[in-house]
Amino acid sequence: MATPRFTPRMLGELAIRLTERDRHLIRRIGEYRVLTSPQVTEMFFGTDDAARRRLLTLTRMGVLERFRPNLPPAMGTAPYHYVIGETAAAVLASEDGVDLADYGYRRDRVLSIAFSQKLAHTVGTNGFAASLYGSARRDPDAEVLTWWPEARCAAEWGHTVRPDAYCRWRQGDNIMDFFLEYDTGTEPLDRVVRKLDRYAALTEATRIVTPVLFWVQGERREINLRKKLKHHPAHMFVPIATAYPAVLDSEGPAGRRWAPSDYEGPPVRLAELATYWPGLGPQPTTG
Repeated sequence: MATPRFTPRMLGELAIRLTERDRHLIRRIGEYRVLTSPQVTEMFFGTDDAARRRLLTLTRMGVLERFRPNLPPAMGTAPYHYVIGETAAAVLASEDGVDLADYGYRRDRVLSIAFSQKLAHTVGTNGFAASLYGSARRDPDAEVLTWWPEARCAAEWGHTVRPDAYCRWRQGDNIMDFFLEYDTGTEPLDRVVRKLDRYAALTEATRIVTPVLFWVQGERREINLRKKLKHHPAHMFVPIATAYPAVLDSEGPAGRRWAPSDYEGPPVRLAELATYWPGLGPQPTTG
């Protein structure tokens, strides 16, 4: 019989060295597939230096692995991108009460994100989540109640629609459920808008109306998208809002960036969209 790669004693010794924050961090990286060093800082740390030191320690322990994608020379150096290592997988498997062999960890599969054509999209979507978690860390009256990455969404709704993420965000007394479509600008807008057909089908099948939020990469892209959204039939059945990041905006997607598709006023906060569409029923999730 083969000797287990990680014995209970080894896991016990490792548990002593891992903080509660470490365990939350590695679980989130495992769920999101990859997080950059700035995203880890935004989610878990107060300073870049504190994040850098702890990430280096976790990497040396074999808990995390890291890589840097190649960028064009004019764009400088990419930040480190972190994925879980085998040691982290052993910790997560132990916490979930399953054997490492049954956990499904494969190093080649985990590291394949480094060469994936979807890396930029995955990192961008995760950056949206990191910004919300950062806003919640700074605002004691805000929190991310639920964030399901793409894979979790596919497991739940993949037979009908594949959102980039599902979120339940609370700020003050407002709770906002939404599906996220993170747009990198590489798809034709007609193809982006056609995704609404699947969301309309999900609404019809579940009888739960959940807004779809499009986060695009610039003002011109948003203007053109909104023109097409207004003329799409699904617009009548699925609440829609759009936004794009601003260079000097410290609040990110939680802030006053959002405009419902049939709205001509000034942008509103993410949580305020819940008051624009009163009576929406939340998705039945607790995770």
